[in-house]
Amino acid sequence: MNTYRSPWMDEDLDLFRSAASRFVEREMVPHDERWREQKYIDREFWRKAGKNGFLCTDIPSEYGGGGGDFRHEAVFFEEQWRRGLSGLGQGVHSIVANYLLNHGTDVQKQQWLPQMAQGQLIAAIAMTEPGTGSDLKGIKTRAVSDGEDYVINGSKMFITNGYVSELLALVVCTDPEGGSQALSIVMLETTDLPGFKVGTMLKKMGQKSQDTCELFFDEVRIPKANLLGGIEGQGFAQLMSDLPYERTQVGVQSVAMMEGAIEETVSYVKQREAFGAPLFSLQNTRFRLAEAKTTTQVARVFLDYCIQNVARGELDNTTAAMCKYWTSEQLQQVLDICLQMHGGYGYMEEYLICRMYADARVARIYAGTSEIMLEVVARNL
Repeated sequence: MNTYRSPWMDEDLDLFRSAASRFVEREMVPHDERWREQKYIDREFWRKAGKNGFLCTDIPSEYGGGGGDFRHEAVFFEEQWRRGLSGLGQGVHSIVANYLLNHGTDVQKQQWLPQMAQGQLIAAIAMTEPGTGSDLKGIKTRAVSDGEDYVINGSKMFITNGYVSELLALVVCTDPEGGSQALSIVMLETTDLPGFKVGTMLKKMGQKSQDTCELFFDEVRIPKANLLGGIEGQGFAQLMSDLPYERTQVGVQSVAMMEGAIEETVSYVKQREAFGAPLFSLQNTRFRLAEAKTTTQVARVFLDYCIQNVARGELDNTTAAMCKYWTSEQLQQVLDICLQMHGGYGYMEEYLICRMYADARVARIYAGTSEIMLEVVARNL
C-alpha cells in the first residue's frame, strides 16, 4: 500500500480535495463522452464550476477569487486528469487570471477577475500563429495605434478555449522595430466583437473535449485601456515571468495521469485472466508495473517540490523546464506500459487507458516542446 502523502497537503486541502472529487464525479464524469463528441465543454458547466468555487482558486478574495494558492489549482487539476478528463481548459483560464493579477492595472483586475472566478468570462490565451510556434519573435498579428484605440489584424491557431472563450489575452506586435519590446498583450472581450471570428474547431489526436480553434482578427478595434499593464512592449517579459506556473501545470497533469493510469491498469490485470490465472500473477506484468510505479513515484516527489515553490512564488525557469520536460516524457513511457497490459482492449477508445494515451501525447508539445525545455536547461549549465 502506498502511504506517501504530498508534503504540501494539509487538512484544509484535504477537505478541498474531497469537495473537488465529488464535484468531478457528479458534474464531469457523466458528461465526458458527450463533450468529446461535441468537441467542447458547455459554457454552463464553466458557470457551475465558478459558482462552486473551483475557478481562480489562487486569486485573492479581494478580486473575487478563492484566496488560495497554486496548491488548490493543482488539486482540482489532479482530480480531473487522473480520471482522464482533459477537456476543461482550466489551465489557460488560470494563466490568464495570473497574467491579470501579476501584470494588470487595478482597474483591469477589478474589471475581469471577479467574472473569471464566477465562470462568467471564460478566458483563453492567443499566442501561437501558423508560422511561429515557440518563436515569439515571429508574431505577425499587429495592433496599430489609432487615437484612443488599437486596430488589430492577424490570426492565431491551436487556441485552447478558442470556441467558448469570452475574454482573450492576445499577444500582438505593437512595434515592428522594437526587438524584445515589440510584443504586448491586449485583452479582448470577444462577445459580439466586430471583426473577430472563430474558425472551425480543429480535429485532434486527443483531448477531444477541449475546444481548439483558429482565431481571426479583421480590423478589430479595442480601447487602449485594454493593454495589459498599460505600457506597450512588456508582452515578452510578462509571458516569460509566468512560465514556471504554466509549465508546472503540465507536470501536474502528467503525474496525475500516470497515477490514474497505473491504478486503472492494476485493477484490470488483477481481474483479467489468461491461461487460467489473473494477468497480475505473471512476473512480467508485476515487474513492468513496478517499474512504472517507481517512475511515477519519483515524478511525484519532484513535482511536489515544484508545486511548493510555485505556491511560494520561488520556482525558477530552469527547474520548471526540467519538470515539464521530464514528467511529460515519462508520462509517455508509463502509459505505453499500461496500454500494453490491456492488450487489444487498450486500443479501444471505450477504455480509459486508450483515451489517456491519445490525450497525453500533446504534453510533450504544448507550453514549450521537449526540445525547447532542453534548450532552456542547457543554457543554464
